[in-house]
Amino acid sequence: MTDFRQPAEWAPHDAVWIGFPSHPELWEEDLEPARGEVVAFARAVHAGGKGEKVVLVAADAASADRAAELAGDAAQTIVEPFGDIWLRDSAPIIVHGPSGLTAADFGFNWWGGKYELPGDESIGARLAARTALPIRSHDWIFEGGAIDIDGAGIGVTTEQCLLNPNRNPGLGRADIEARLREGLGVDRLLWLGDGLLNDHTDGHVDNLARFVAPGVLAIPEAAGRDDPNAAIFADARARALAFGLDVVPLPSPGLVEDDGEIIPASYMNFYIGNASVVVPLYGAANDEAAVDAIGRLFPTRAVVGFRADHILTGGGSFHCISQQIPARG
Repeated sequence: MTDFRQPAEWAPHDAVWIGFPSHPELWEEDLEPARGEVVAFARAVHAGGKGEKVVLVAADAASADRAAELAGDAAQTIVEPFGDIWLRDSAPIIVHGPSGLTAADFGFNWWGGKYELPGDESIGARLAARTALPIRSHDWIFEGGAIDIDGAGIGVTTEQCLLNPNRNPGLGRADIEARLREGLGVDRLLWLGDGLLNDHTDGHVDNLARFVAPGVLAIPEAAGRDDPNAAIFADARARALAFGLDVVPLPSPGLVEDDGEIIPASYMNFYIGNASVVVPLYGAANDEAAVDAIGRLFPTRAVVGFRADHILTGGGSFHCISQQIPARG
């Protein structure tokens, strides 16, 4: 058994980092609307002080000022240069170790070299240093959105991502399992196949399957015959059942397009905070049904939905832009 283990997301948090859109040249006309969606998410997580501390991470002073203006007392704002806001993938993962919390910092190569933006390769180490926690640096490429864990030793990922030669071409399945066991305490790893269609992360699992309790995995069901991910959902469900997990079906937003292109919209990119669970919405027919279904899974938390259309233009949603800091002890 490893000495280090990542807690489940529903375990208590001390705080959460949330990336704040900072680069006009990346976001263009979506910059201010995306900032509004990010701050609405931050406020819901803070929950008027009933949730966790929220730290909005901005890439420059002007963006930090704008974040503070919008968020008010719902968030602290810090400046750390980054390429983009996807802190689930570039920030450190905080784990429990033999001496308390430890910041696990992994290599980052812009999702296989797709979007090389200065700052993303080092923000993990810089945010880790801000915690004053011990830091363990890992010498392989890994993104937090590539795995979901149940806190009791089981993890789930996709072959499309973690076996992709654009990440760690020298590592096979057994090598990756061993590294996740040593770094995050994953004793058993469920390998799903592909992630969502057109997901530029090469199929991050946090858009496809999420643990909602130990040994219980939520997976979407297709929303009609035109759902572009119907076969992917069915394959994931079959693999999870064969692995021995309990599977909970959740709605899918179905076919969501932008200028005729299918985009990887998913209700699974929800964030589990201390007081609330925040679900991304897209103006799809199943928006309300998704919030209701996820609400039944987390009866002690306020489950709320917020539009995330403008954040999604950058490639992700609420879970993708956040990374929790577990409570000490």
